[in-house]
Amino acid sequence: MEPDLFTAAAEERQEKDPSSSPLAVRMRPRVLDEVVGQQHLLKPGSPLRRLVGETGSGPAGPSSVILWGPPGTGKTTLAYVVSKATDKRFVELSAITAGVKEVRAVIEGARRASGGFGKETVLFLDEIHRFSKAQQDSLLPAVENRWVTLIAATTENPYFSVISPLLSRSLLLTLEPLTDDDLRALLRRALAGERGLKDAVTLPEDTEEHLLRIAGGDARRALTALEAAAGSALDKGEPEITLRTLEETVDRAAVKYDRDGDQHYDVASALIKSIRGSDVDAALHYLARMIEAGEDPRFIARRLMISASEDIGLADPNALPIAVAAAQAVAMIGFPEAALTLSHATIALALAPKSNAATTAIGAAMEDVRKGHAGPVPTHLRDGHYKGAAKLGHAQGYVYPHDLPEGIAAQQYAPEELKDREYYTPTRHGAEARYADAVEWTRKRLGRGGS
Repeated sequence: MEPDLFTAAAEERQEKDPSSSPLAVRMRPRVLDEVVGQQHLLKPGSPLRRLVGETGSGPAGPSSVILWGPPGTGKTTLAYVVSKATDKRFVELSAITAGVKEVRAVIEGARRASGGFGKETVLFLDEIHRFSKAQQDSLLPAVENRWVTLIAATTENPYFSVISPLLSRSLLLTLEPLTDDDLRALLRRALAGERGLKDAVTLPEDTEEHLLRIAGGDARRALTALEAAAGSALDKGEPEITLRTLEETVDRAAVKYDRDGDQHYDVASALIKSIRGSDVDAALHYLARMIEAGEDPRFIARRLMISASEDIGLADPNALPIAVAAAQAVAMIGFPEAALTLSHATIALALAPKSNAATTAIGAAMEDVRKGHAGPVPTHLRDGHYKGAAKLGHAQGYVYPHDLPEGIAAQQYAPEELKDREYYTPTRHGAEARYADAVEWTRKRLGRGGS
């Protein structure tokens, strides 16, 4: 039996006894119009609507698509809707368990189904970023010749995790994090719906707001928490899910954010600005709020890595390695231990000397490039390793710095138009004082006189 997203036996059991399945599964949309959020992907004539056969394809068949988005935003849900709505042959593989052998078996089955019965095949490949380059290569002939229509899902940036040939043969559809309004509509549908809790309990506003916060834009997390809290309330004979019951269920106290603002970004901004201002205590407060509110620890770690370069730079060259090490550790260990690692990095960054010289330097250089200040690479710096380069004058006259006593060759490196431009203005803060001395010394020996 070929793999499928949901087996017939499981579907039959769910229909007979819906409560046997988790709430997140029971509330999964069956048609595209039931999908919450992602409306930018569901407009008439969109690739997803073409995949479910809502519009005739004519000479232009449906395209393969790559669904990219955070967890819980509906990638598997959209694939499930396609599997239910289309009359095409639907096959599911997970990159966690499948390999080239399984991919080739699906492709061969698709070719037989197409040639023998005129039946098109839709292949849903979850976690495609876990496939190696060779494994992804095995998909190319089937996608290119349209033996299968691919729906691939990934939480990783496909420009880094999906090979270019496969990316160029597919449409990239980016799923956006679900908004509070999206999740609110989903929760209320789950509370009242026949497939949901059938009004067995109510959800007061303060509990609903806290549930939205801990969900963090993840529909699956929201429904899982709702189901657990509802079960706890019913066990206690309570007609509503109180904030206390929800807190006890998910083991996370309600963190008071500004309900009317973008608290996710406001608190993250406050964390970074506290680090920039060297207030270690304020930084730890905002870090604690983010952790207790259920922020993704990887998001916090990414912000710390940015802070290390943006606000500290070469004033403390160890800041970025500390932040990167923290991000790697967080990815490996997760919460609750990741809180210790994030605290370690936050304290180090807050107390480090500060410099934004690296930030302003690349900003100024990029601004010149955007304005068209570039010019040809000086001839003596061009590649001289290929046949014919010497005839063009490439690499002729280049002075090898290692041949000189001081290791500095006073020759022109920048394009003519920019030969006197100075982008990097180091501070005298912390370790950057050493770089300030070095840049002054080298510029003088390059014949530019220093700043």
